[in-house]
Amino acid sequence: QEQLVESGGGLVQAGDSLRLSCAVSGRTISTYGMGWFRQAPGKEREFVAAINWRGTYYADSVKGRFTISRDNAKNTVYLQANSLKPEDTAVYYCAAARVPRSAVTNPREYDYWGQGTQVTVSS
Repeated sequence: QEQLVESGGGLVQAGDSLRLSCAVSGRTISTYGMGWFRQAPGKEREFVAAINWRGTYYADSVKGRFTISRDNAKNTVYLQANSLKPEDTAVYYCAAARVPRSAVTNPREYDYWGQGTQVTVSS
């Protein structure tokens, strides 16, 4: 079974950048749909970004600031987060879908999840 391990979170100031990584062990992720979600205290888990063979997708709240990418040779997915805002504070989760579907924003479409990495943005 695939295991996903996120890293790269931390405490930063507003306007700073972070690069989150999601290393996947197990099968190659080259055909998988990969996504990033986040969950702030007291809020539901929300979609952030996704990547599959069709392209990349972003939540409106991060469009233009965040970039998702993948390195299939390293079995790793990245989330470059620029111009961070206090409202970006959350635990960020990586997710993998064995069969990419069109509903990339729906967490139920994903089969595997990481444990999450905390991102805290101070004002």
